[in-house]
Amino acid sequence: MISSSVLIHPTTWFLMGAVLLPFMNNKEKLKKTVLIGIPLIAFTIIHWLPDSFGQVSYLGFDLVFGRVDQLTRVFLHVFTIMALLGCIYGLHVKETGQHIAAFLYVGGSLGVTLCGDYLTLFIFWEMMAFASTFLVWYRKKRRSIEAGFRYLLVHTAGGLVLLAGIFLRYKNIHDLSFVQVATNGATFADYLIMIGFMLNAAVPPIHAWLPDAYPEASVTGAVFMCAFTTKTAVYALARGFPGFEALAILGAIMTLYGVGYAAIENDARRILAYHIVSQVGFMVCGVGIGTAMAVNGAIAHAYAHIIYKGLLFMGAGAVLEMTGKSKLNELGGLYKRMPWAMIFTVIGGISISGFPLTSGFISKSMTIAAAGENHRVGLMIMMILASVGTFLSVGIKLPYFIWFGKDSGVEAKEAPWNMNLAMAIAAFFCFFLGIFPDYLYKMLPFPVQYHPYSAYHLSETLQILGFTGLGFFIMVKKLKPEPKINLDLDWFYRKGARVFMRFASRPVLSSDSWINDVYRSIGLRLTMALAKAISWFDWEGIDWTIDGSARGVVEGGNRLRSLMTGKIQHYIGGAVALTFIILILVMLV
Repeated sequence: MISSSVLIHPTTWFLMGAVLLPFMNNKEKLKKTVLIGIPLIAFTIIHWLPDSFGQVSYLGFDLVFGRVDQLTRVFLHVFTIMALLGCIYGLHVKETGQHIAAFLYVGGSLGVTLCGDYLTLFIFWEMMAFASTFLVWYRKKRRSIEAGFRYLLVHTAGGLVLLAGIFLRYKNIHDLSFVQVATNGATFADYLIMIGFMLNAAVPPIHAWLPDAYPEASVTGAVFMCAFTTKTAVYALARGFPGFEALAILGAIMTLYGVGYAAIENDARRILAYHIVSQVGFMVCGVGIGTAMAVNGAIAHAYAHIIYKGLLFMGAGAVLEMTGKSKLNELGGLYKRMPWAMIFTVIGGISISGFPLTSGFISKSMTIAAAGENHRVGLMIMMILASVGTFLSVGIKLPYFIWFGKDSGVEAKEAPWNMNLAMAIAAFFCFFLGIFPDYLYKMLPFPVQYHPYSAYHLSETLQILGFTGLGFFIMVKKLKPEPKINLDLDWFYRKGARVFMRFASRPVLSSDSWINDVYRSIGLRLTMALAKAISWFDWEGIDWTIDGSARGVVEGGNRLRSLMTGKIQHYIGGAVALTFIILILVMLV
């Protein structure tokens, strides 16, 4: 019998959906019902979860599948909303495998968010990594297959680092509870765990897997991937490592690093991928600052980012789906052919840029203000500069060269209704959160004293946006996208892999061939000679000794048998003679 704690766990429903979907290949209506129904059930369930459930003792370990507090609830809320939007967006996809991978991916993310111990976390963490790999492979192009393998290898390495940290932590304290680590008491094991989380958060220099894999994923797969992996890592960092200075510094670096690459990129989805690095940098920096306001800002920004980044990936995916193109130099003038997708993408662009009345305005600024309150002027300046670059690259450059600019003549038509519906819902949330910020603020883990619609904040934001827009139109010819490849840190492991393959295919293969030749010419002969010697020793030594002994026993038995005449007088006479012989020998001694 299935216990009630299992049924109320949101992951259970996604796992059941993944099991049921293969049986619905020829039942499209039923499959679509499951695709929409499972996220709706999960979204409903999260509002009724108890504070603790699903506690299991296994092999001496206390596993906690359900630990719920305010931090957990806000991430569960946005994750289930995004799961619903992603499923609506992908309703037209015929490949059941994509939906199965997406369900397992979402289920893993929810499992990580709810877990109360590191062993459970690791299980769901790896589920996410393997399931999301298939969302890359399902694009079924050579580049996506290669990117998927690199993605899997990087995340496998990150998982091993995380697992090493978990083992060392258990060895040190014999406790697997997933709790906050004190900044002044962190051990080597804790830092290994933090590095494992940082890899999934795409913190440089271990970030290059993200702009490598996300642009090569399937259209629907990229929408899911942009929402869950990095934000689940942000949740894990906020849960375990708030206040760590390294996170504050690296997060601020992320904001500029990602936006710098986005400004020079040509591929639309690669621009958005680099912007994930930049935007997650705000969250990592907020977690690193560690104050209540900074952590609130990081979580609020994660919530808003999941929705507007999902919207942007939906818009870019719609263009790719309808035109087969994603490079800006090959696009332009599509506003005439795909007006709805254009409107929704622009809304996503102004949201990520932090326009007033949008979600970005009420979330990103909280982290910047927290840095100012904490007298971290350097961090604050870096995040403000990143905000300028965000509006320049995603707020203006991306929509301008896709929808406006010079008409490319590319033929296209509106995306399917389900794709536009998902974008419309996401666009609604972008404005809803911006107009009613308290809806989000009430879900945050700490009381919120921040008021985004102050005169100073409005004035500062409008000035930044205005001068950035003016700069773009002055330099628009200089910012024209060009078909080129921008090298990132993944160059090292790409080239490193090639060097290894050359080493494996030449010196190692040559050495192996030489060893085989030596073995055939010398080793095999020595082996055969040794075998013959052992065989001779077996026949002539062991067999002669054993067989000779056996023959001696047989001959002695035959002679003794000849003395057995069967006459009693002979036996008595023999016994008497033997007695006299023994007596004589005794007397002589």
